[in-house]
Amino acid sequence: MMYTPDQLRRRQNSRWTKVQIILAPIQFVAFMISFGLVIHYLISGEWYWTATISVWVKIALIWALTITGMFWEYDMYDHYFMAKEFFWEDLGNLIAIITHNLYFVAKGMGADERTVMWVMVFAYVTYLFNAGQFLARGIRSARQRQAMKQQPSRQQV
Repeated sequence: MMYTPDQLRRRQNSRWTKVQIILAPIQFVAFMISFGLVIHYLISGEWYWTATISVWVKIALIWALTITGMFWEYDMYDHYFMAKEFFWEDLGNLIAIITHNLYFVAKGMGADERTVMWVMVFAYVTYLFNAGQFLARGIRSARQRQAMKQQPSRQQV
């Protein structure tokens, strides 16, 4: 079982569930646009600033999802980060957020524009793995909720 009945209730009642449901697809769209712009820059050498702004938006969104996700995790498991029930998703998110923030490290170290954009390609690959983890968990969660709805209720006589 993925979630206990109490955790499902807590998930349903958490305002952060709705926030995550809204922000996650927005982040994915931002990722798709930014990834395309970064690749366009790497191929053509054009639109560096457009790609850069898209990277900033993507980094802001991954932080927004991480912070709101921590509040969600507290509502679910009474633990802000790395709850045992959510360990692998949090580890994947931690790797993705660190690699996204390597953008600032590369910029701070004076890396050239192409190197900075290759850093973001690497960061975006880690994001894809992390997004896949969350998608798989979401599918399993939906199946569990559906199965629980279909179970005949056991009422005491």
